Amino acid sequence: MTLEDIKVAVDAGQTVHWVNTGYVVHKDRLGQYLIIYVLNGSCIGLTDREGHRLNGKAAEFFIARSEDCAENLGSQSRPDGQGRGVAPGGAGAHPLGRQR
Repeated sequence: MTLEDIKVAVDAGQTVHWVNTGYVVHKDRLGQYLIIYVLNGSCIGLTDREGHRLNGKAAEFFIARSEDCAENLGSQSRPDGQGRGVAPGGAGAHPLGRQR
């Protein structure tokens, strides 16, 4: 998904995930798009500071399917079948506190 695709989907109320269903793209009350690890609330920005480059590969973002639900949080499911448990390079989401 492109940056614009992600923003449009989130703004339309669709659930967009990154890497697996444990990560959700959220728009906060300040209009910032964040990637939140839902199990502990850690988050990073959707993009770099300039707002142009995704913090993740475009192919790693996907819209939730109907079978993706709360009990699947953190699962390894991805539309392409290539699930991962952590962010690329082995790093998890940076703990910046809850920004909801």
